[in-house]
Parts: sequence; C-alpha cells; structure tokens
Amino acid sequence: METAVLIVVAGLFAVVSGVNDGGALLATGLKLTTVRPATGILTLVVLVALVPLVTQHVARTFVTRLATFDEPGGKVAMTIAVISSLAVVAWLGAIGRPTSLTLAIVGGLTGAGLGWGLPVSAGQVGLVLAFGLAAPVVGGLVAWVLIRVLVVMTTARGLPRWHWAGFLLQSLAYAANDGQKMLAVFMITFGFSEAPLTYTSLVAVLFGIGTLYGLPKAGRTLSREIIVSRPAHGVAAELAAGTAVIGCAAAGMPVSMTQAVAGGLIGAGVAQGSGRVRWYAAVKIVTAWLLTLPASALLGCGLALLVHGFVIMELT
Repeated sequence: METAVLIVVAGLFAVVSGVNDGGALLATGLKLTTVRPATGILTLVVLVALVPLVTQHVARTFVTRLATFDEPGGKVAMTIAVISSLAVVAWLGAIGRPTSLTLAIVGGLTGAGLGWGLPVSAGQVGLVLAFGLAAPVVGGLVAWVLIRVLVVMTTARGLPRWHWAGFLLQSLAYAANDGQKMLAVFMITFGFSEAPLTYTSLVAVLFGIGTLYGLPKAGRTLSREIIVSRPAHGVAAELAAGTAVIGCAAAGMPVSMTQAVAGGLIGAGVAQGSGRVRWYAAVKIVTAWLLTLPASALLGCGLALLVHGFVIMELT
C-alpha cells in the first residue's frame, strides 16, 4: 500500500516540478525567438531523461546523504516529505510568493527524517544550505560580468548563438542537478540505486507535461517581474545560472536552478543600472525562499511524528 501511494506522489511531484521549474528555465529567453517553447521543452525532456544515465550524484545526495530512507518506514517518511514540500509550495504560490521546490524538498526530507527517527546528517544539511545560498550569489556575479561582455562583443545577430549556448548549458545543469530531485523520489519508491532509462524517461515525460502547463506563469514571473529585461539580460542569466548549478552538481550538492536564474537576472540588471531591477519583486521572492525550507521542515516533522505515533499505537 505504501509503495502504491508513493508511486502516485512521485508522479505528482515530477509534474509539479515541471510546473515550477520548467517554465522558469524557458522564461529567461522568451524575448528571443531562437529557442521556441516546443523546441525548448523537447530539449529539456531529452536531457532530463539522458543525463542521469551518466551521473546520479545529486539524486543520491537526496536519497542517502541528507537522511537514510532505506530503513523501515523510509517510504512512508519520503511520502510525507514530498507531500509537505508540495503543500508549502502550493501555499506560497497561492499567496503570490513563487518559490523553490528544491528548497522545499530539502526541508521536507530533513523534517520527515527527524520526525520518523531516521538518521539525518546535520553536516550534509548544512552543506546543502551553504551551496544553496551561494548559487544565486555566484549566478548574479557571473551575470554581472557576462552582460558587459555580451553588450561589448556581441552584435544583435550574434546573440542568438549565445542564447542557444546558454539554454543548453542551463538545461544540462538542471538535468545534472536540480532535476534529480524527481529521480530521487522514484529511486526510493522502487528501491534501486542506479535508475534505468525506463524510469528516467518516465520522470522526463511527467516533467514535460508540467512544463507545458507552467510556462505562461513562470515565464511572466522571471522574465517580466524581476527586471526590465532585454534579450542580453536573459542570455547572461542563462549562462551564469548554468555555470553556477553545474559546478554544484560536480560536488553532488543540490541547488535550485530558479534561484540561480533569478540571481543571474538581478546581477545582469544591476550591471546596467540598479533601476532596472524591480526590487519589490526580488524581495518578495527572497522572502519566499527564506520561508520555504523551515516551513517544509516543520510540516514534514510534524506529520512524521503524527503518523509514526499512530503506527506505534496500532502495533501496541
């Protein structure tokens, strides 16, 4: 029974990841027609399916390094973690505070693990948080440099090539890092340590379905609300976010692509005058990030304590 429930939850999580993340990945380049939405979604789906066949380093961080979910009750705790993260993201979205699903699942996994009594590594959690905080800052700094280079060295005709390069780098980084949170849930569900193509493809298709639905809203948030953007800003943000996130993937540290992209857009905007940045929107997003992890952890811990206590009562 618990496996069946987790299968449904895992599928839902992949779709919501597409809604939350997929649109954001395409949003930064919407002012250029180089990468059409259909082409972009197909590229993302293919990379999310294939890249984990090469590296599943970040997925294993979710599965074994934050908390150990292969112990008795681990599947129930994982289900609680995913439900908690989805609930927090839905709540923040409902009050107009778009946030990071990666932060939510890290909080949910940590809280549910503690509540269920599973081994939780405080050191790994702290390390993941440190990388998570660094990613948007690095993305912003890299974009601050890149926008100057792009403006000086790139003509209007040359920008589409950089857009393709930035989009591919960003998509590759997502598949190697942030996107593996979806795979991690399936790895716990079916109990494998190396996910085969069948499951990575299933994750990718569900992600693609969510992206189709989430593109309009996510695109509006990142491409219009944060800065008064021009095409070069989006390209700089793509290159910067891809660089920051793929670097974290090499270390096995899960970070949020949407955070890195937002940092890149802000960095590119500041480089050409801070007045381009809509600071009220930036503060709104950062506030949501700060709320996401502790809220998910508290909810996950509370639900895990409740369910675990009920199970103990049934057994006694």
